[in-house]
Amino acid sequence: PTLVGDAVLLEPMAAEHIDGLLALHAEPDELIGPLATLARERARRAVVVAASRADRADWAIVAQDPGDGPRVVGEAVLFHLDEVHGSMEFRIALIGPEVFGRGYGSETTRLVRDFAFGPLGLHRVSLHVSAANPGAIRVYEKAGFVLEGRRREVTRDAGRWVDELDMGLLAAD
Repeated sequence: PTLVGDAVLLEPMAAEHIDGLLALHAEPDELIGPLATLARERARRAVVVAASRADRADWAIVAQDPGDGPRVVGEAVLFHLDEVHGSMEFRIALIGPEVFGRGYGSETTRLVRDFAFGPLGLHRVSLHVSAANPGAIRVYEKAGFVLEGRRREVTRDAGRWVDELDMGLLAAD
């Protein structure tokens, strides 16, 4: 379903969101020239795959700025459904720094959390976040997620190893 907030709409991912999601599927130099066609095809395939899966929910995050009109600013996904244990994983990606700090991530996280524990009736939602992303960690903590573990030196960022944090939230929290 479409999830409605004050600043964003979470719309089920569809073909009309492809152009807005290109930044998540391509490097900046791939968005111009002959590589742009390949980037668009990667984004199109991602949307088609997302729409065909019954075990996950993929949304385009559409900002509802009065001055700018609606525009895609990212995606949010509930995935890895475990029906037996009533759990799923959550991830969110915003298209870039130009949309950070506007509350889109916070509102999206709250909307997905409420959907997961409300209509879906899940017991648990978990996520992974880079320890080098304090803004995202704050968003998740404000939504009620708690630190459950740290996996050391999982990814490389600017030539250095970075830990990944495991966070979770229970319906009872």
